[in-house]
Amino acid sequence: MDKQTKIKLEKDDSGLLTYEYIANHIDDASCPLDFLVENIIRVDKSGQFAVSTARYLNALDSEKYHDQIDALVKAAITKDRERAYLPMLAAALWGNDYADHAAELCASDDNFRRIYKRLYPVGI
Repeated sequence: MDKQTKIKLEKDDSGLLTYEYIANHIDDASCPLDFLVENIIRVDKSGQFAVSTARYLNALDSEKYHDQIDALVKAAITKDRERAYLPMLAAALWGNDYADHAAELCASDDNFRRIYKRLYPVGI
């Protein structure tokens, strides 16, 4: 990534430009993915682009991008207060039938437990 592009992405105010850069340059050996993920986390107010990026990276290679996906999921849990994007994230990461396996997933995956608790709060 050249200096001009980095400066432009640092001014991204929603995460859209950074998401588009990832989508268009993920195969480039010089793609600074950690910087880009940190940038999305920094600027994305609603969690929309954190979720979209996590879903995209998971679809490409969940093992290769595990650390980046984990950071994006944690950010999305915090940012998506309206729960607009978390259901799509849960389905993308754990399958459409994730609710059928909620007990075992809650016991084995802290991110899943936090998302599930946010989507299905007890006592409401």
